[in-house]
Amino acid sequence: MKVIINGKEKEFPAKATLGDAVAGERYVKDSLISISLASSRTKEQTDDLELETTKGKMIMHLDESDDARVWLDVVNDVREIGARWITKNIAAFGSFRTKLKVSREPRMYRRYDCFFSLGGFDNDTTYMMIATDDHKWAYGAGTGRIGRITSGRHVISSLREGDKILSIRPVISERSSENTIVTKDPKHPLDDGMMIETFVKVLLNANSPMSSEHFLVTAEKGHITISDATGSYVACSDNTDVQIENERNSVREEDTVTIRNTGEGTGRILFYKERRQTVPAHNDTGTIEQGKGIIAHAAAGDIVTMATDIERILTIGMEQSEGQKLLEKNGIKQIRTGDTSDDSIIVEQEPEWTMHAIKSKEAETFGVRKERIFDVSLDRKNEAASVHYFEKITGLSHKPIGTMKVHFAFKGMPMVTFEGDEERGKALYPGTEFKKCKKGEIGITNQSRPNCGLMGIRLEDSKQYGPTGEEPYGTNITGTFKGDLKKLSDGLKEGDIIYVREVKE
Repeated sequence: MKVIINGKEKEFPAKATLGDAVAGERYVKDSLISISLASSRTKEQTDDLELETTKGKMIMHLDESDDARVWLDVVNDVREIGARWITKNIAAFGSFRTKLKVSREPRMYRRYDCFFSLGGFDNDTTYMMIATDDHKWAYGAGTGRIGRITSGRHVISSLREGDKILSIRPVISERSSENTIVTKDPKHPLDDGMMIETFVKVLLNANSPMSSEHFLVTAEKGHITISDATGSYVACSDNTDVQIENERNSVREEDTVTIRNTGEGTGRILFYKERRQTVPAHNDTGTIEQGKGIIAHAAAGDIVTMATDIERILTIGMEQSEGQKLLEKNGIKQIRTGDTSDDSIIVEQEPEWTMHAIKSKEAETFGVRKERIFDVSLDRKNEAASVHYFEKITGLSHKPIGTMKVHFAFKGMPMVTFEGDEERGKALYPGTEFKKCKKGEIGITNQSRPNCGLMGIRLEDSKQYGPTGEEPYGTNITGTFKGDLKKLSDGLKEGDIIYVREVKE
């Protein structure tokens, strides 16, 4: 029998299984595989309403609640209604008649919540309200929550008394009704004519270089985990403790990939299954070229094998000669600095982002001798938050060799300290207190002390003080320095850079 797998036709014997088909293909064990036989397109109504106002359009996502059903029942009666009043907390549209029960109990409302209010506690004068700020109040209709504004939120701040809701329309989604299933079962039997996809391939957008780099870093292990799945998109929150600049924004078409650039969940990757409006908070990062069936059916918790049209061009951790081969393969000229010998190790690359390197057509690679790179072991089991902090400050979160900048070092001192990030350090809760801080242990000052976020390495044992000079309660022991401590401390001075890489125990 013949099947098409990742666009290639292959022939298999009777009783062959999916495991036989994926052998040799790009595929991470236990990730989703899509199997398709035929396709057609259908249209269906979503749980979203488009509110067209005199100041622009907004999308209201409806709750699965009785109040949302009341709202749907009265929608035809509330078109062409005006904004009766606008305050710092709400925008009120109405009034119209409902059969809502009166409740005088105050409720908490969050910004962008949509809910009912009864003027004078009378359901003959019902209003639809949009919260413009978090607040608590009694509006007479109990919770009364209808839904939430999810798109076009900028319109709310421009609304004034007298503005109107001109129309309210259900958002219609065109979906694929192809005979597609997803499975992780390698024993699933093959059938003649099956079309199988084992991975999702994304074409990255050169106009969003920072977002593209973030995507490459997140997908570098070959797969991602789906954190959320809705009718409109699936999302990956594997790598959200990041800073992303506002780059290219555009309409989020079906098959668009975006990355959130601000607010809660910055760094979150979204794969769209249907069209959505442009929002400044989302950078247009790429387009899904292959694996659309996987995205269409993925659920929260699923693993998805990933591929991109370009590889990440990062030479850090390679020998100069090895880095040269990678750069030249991608049409980029290498400019060696530091130790330029073939066997020196690259510890810095400029530009570091792939899209910038491709555009400039050259990259500077700074090399050092192997003995200048020190090994560290990190306590991921007991100090996960501190290890995460250490990775972010050193850069080990996104490259194999990180940097530590000396904050204070003096001959004869029992420790050497390194610069951190005080703001990030404020989130470090105290960990397990040490009974004895051993020579070579790495520590971070936690939030209980003024210099939170400062990092250090202990150069001699102490029962009283940790690697940053703090007492046990102010210190989170994060790992162990595995290199030569004498070589580390000899001649070290403020502002010097040391290079570290993690070794797994």
